[in-house]
Amino acid sequence: MSFTALAYIIALIMAGVLLFGAVYFVIMLTDLECDYINPIDLANTLNTYVMPEMAAQMFMFVVFLLMGEWFSMLVNLPLVAWNINKVVNSRQFYDATEVFRTLSKHKQENFFKVAFYLLCFFYYLYSMIMTLVNESTDDIRTGSAY
Repeated sequence: MSFTALAYIIALIMAGVLLFGAVYFVIMLTDLECDYINPIDLANTLNTYVMPEMAAQMFMFVVFLLMGEWFSMLVNLPLVAWNINKVVNSRQFYDATEVFRTLSKHKQENFFKVAFYLLCFFYYLYSMIMTLVNESTDDIRTGSAY
């Protein structure tokens, strides 16, 4: 198995985890909207996951950059740029005093992330399968399959 296939396997797992996290964020924001949770608990809960999510996204971007998987890197570039912009402007964390005012913006952002990670999940799955199939056909042609 090549490093490219391993990178896509790791990216597939990470995309699944990030997809789960984005859905969790949407559920928590919806709970706040329905008044099942208070803003302080929401901010404390979600803020613990904000930076790990950004780090995981940046890690996938850097792996694809180092592996020379340019299309996969470019697919991740908009979200990485968005995350960097949020960190530079100190807007990455949820503020308990302003979360009601910005609730629709946060929900829209997280719905976008759900769609993005879902598309990435299936793209990484396709890329992983294609990489593994191409490797096995190359091994059969060269006679090194056994």
